[in-house]
Amino acid sequence: MKIYSGLRILALCCIAGTTFAQGEKKQVELKDITNGLFSQTSDVGEMRSLPDGEYYTALNAAHDMIIKYSYRTGETVDTLFNTNTARECEFQDIDGYEISSDGKQILVWRETEPIYRRSFKAVYYQYDVRRNYVQPLSDNGGKLMIPTFSPDGRMCAFVRDNNVWIRKFDYDTEVQVTKDGMINSILNGITDWVYEEEFAVTNMLSWSPDSECLTFVRFDESEVPEYSMQIYGNGLYPSYYKFKYPKAGEKNSKVTVHSYNIETKALKELEIPEKGDFYIPRIVFTTNPSQLAVMTLNRQQNQFNMYYVNPKSGVSRLVLSEQSKYYIDSEWLKSIHFYEDGFTYVSEKDGYAHLYFYGPTGILKRQITKGEWDVTRFIGYDPKTQTAYYESAEESPLRRSVYMVNAKGVKTKLSSESGTNSATFSSNFRYYVNSYSSAATPKKVSVHETKNQKELRVLIDNAALKSRLAGYAYSKKEFMTLTTASGYELNAWMVKPVDFDASRKYPVVMVQYSGPNSQQVLDSYSFDWEQYLAQNGIIVVSVDGRGTGARGEEFRKCTYLKMGLFESQDQVEAAQALAKLPYIDGSRMAIWGWSFGGYNTLMAMSVGNGTFKAGIAVAPPTDWRYYDTIYTERYMRTPQENFEGYAETSPLKRAKDLQGNLLLIHGTADDNVHFMQSLAYAEALVQAGKQFDMHIYKDRNHGIYGGNTRYHLYTKMANFFFENLLSE
Repeated sequence: MKIYSGLRILALCCIAGTTFAQGEKKQVELKDITNGLFSQTSDVGEMRSLPDGEYYTALNAAHDMIIKYSYRTGETVDTLFNTNTARECEFQDIDGYEISSDGKQILVWRETEPIYRRSFKAVYYQYDVRRNYVQPLSDNGGKLMIPTFSPDGRMCAFVRDNNVWIRKFDYDTEVQVTKDGMINSILNGITDWVYEEEFAVTNMLSWSPDSECLTFVRFDESEVPEYSMQIYGNGLYPSYYKFKYPKAGEKNSKVTVHSYNIETKALKELEIPEKGDFYIPRIVFTTNPSQLAVMTLNRQQNQFNMYYVNPKSGVSRLVLSEQSKYYIDSEWLKSIHFYEDGFTYVSEKDGYAHLYFYGPTGILKRQITKGEWDVTRFIGYDPKTQTAYYESAEESPLRRSVYMVNAKGVKTKLSSESGTNSATFSSNFRYYVNSYSSAATPKKVSVHETKNQKELRVLIDNAALKSRLAGYAYSKKEFMTLTTASGYELNAWMVKPVDFDASRKYPVVMVQYSGPNSQQVLDSYSFDWEQYLAQNGIIVVSVDGRGTGARGEEFRKCTYLKMGLFESQDQVEAAQALAKLPYIDGSRMAIWGWSFGGYNTLMAMSVGNGTFKAGIAVAPPTDWRYYDTIYTERYMRTPQENFEGYAETSPLKRAKDLQGNLLLIHGTADDNVHFMQSLAYAEALVQAGKQFDMHIYKDRNHGIYGGNTRYHLYTKMANFFFENLLSE
């Protein structure tokens, strides 16, 4: 149904009775939002399937016991570890655990110390199940990283001070494998900053299936430029934190693969037939101990190669190769899983992300999924039944459903409710835990039997949150499609004020992230500060422009080499389409975003010719030359290759064109998007004669949180919008 130029309503999450008169309900307060009053309960604890698939383990609420449960009944079957009864256990709780494949050893850890976004070190203990006995994992003390059991459960490799060690449980001894590890220079088995951030990998250890060989990736970051952050602390003088951070076009770590023979103690480098700069995002053994799969990407990330390397002979051969006119999404390398009869892989080679099955030698056997829609997550593959399990946007880019497809291509939809579904399966695929929510429904987590999709029990229903929401005045999201002046149909949602009156004119705040393959417009539960803004008379809209996910490769990657141009253009044209609605005041429109969303805010305010009266940019990149190699070059190549593209997409270069009132926000200890990016942009605005507001958070990282920080931040932003959009 067409209504007004450029707007088509797809679906309304509002139903009769869901928009309330303010006098009947409580008002939404900002502090309630930042304190999590409207956050859904989603944590059921990590339910880890045991090898038989009939049982799973989880930590209890007090974190002092590891409990074994039945998938079918949910009842407690056994206690695998108890700090109160384990011998020589001198602590009362644990942060996490790992169980060996044979179940005879359990690693538990405490005193977890975060390093970056995903990495951490901790004090680890070995629990011998048969002896009910606890002892430190290492005799040498100190905090360790990435402990990794051997397949037979008799050994554990770990990293201390950038060196690889192996603990042998049978002999109660440990062996040092490498000795050249050095901070900000050589890393063995663990990844450098940019690999962790952009490939989402921290563990580069891999055991052979027969437990006779340990392989690992060595990072030589000695030539990577060093970044230094000032940490102000509470003393009289600040300190500095230094780490290796390769910015676009600069030197990366040199990566090599090494093998260590457990019996002979021979340590050697394995030759990988790659030349020049390249990445090794993943190594993993196949089911064959003579085949280590080494996955590589060239620096431009448009060529993916997978080699089988013999860890003993060092001989390698190319098994799989794929090239893209854009780039290979490294996330899909995690979809490669090995079985006796071959391996799985998600590729975009037919224009959409789909699942394929290859034979052991890399010969394509069949395309498992097909259609003009994207697989969004590969869940697993059951080699016994040749059945694949995955999540996809087949129903709509706004939604996610869970499917299984057998060897004959017969597909079964396992998720029954429309919205956003995600599932984890038991190791035998007999049971699955489904997590579901929609824009109108907080998360529901339930256990199901795969064969008949029967719901066995509900783990989380968020009944308390639903009851709480019923007592508040708020408006549910309306989903719609906006057609821009350039002719693109973009998915969007809108939240109107509770007392919305179509005869009035309202200001608008556009909420966006807009980064590659991201999505803000999803049919899933969220109750954020848009409700507080709407409570105060502002319409809030979010639009997913070009470059965002679940709409095929071309839509997702059309921003290649010019990241930021189409994204900002789409936000501007979406705002202009909205301004044609009779109840929107086109002279009072604003935009905001965090990280890439902050960057896109600066771009939109620079190319929008006054479309936005105000904007807020939190922790924004302000020139892609300042950001890291892997992320930036994936979408832009290097500055040396794409000088014009970097110049065109730089808010620094466009500072003189900024129109509207700007609030610039950054944390001084941001290891991701460095504080210097905002400082450089602020200086560019000063020299261009542009007035702006700026707020800094001392020693806060990219997330800007801790103590009262989030409430202060959102109060600052809300007041800025009130002053610019509501004041006469």
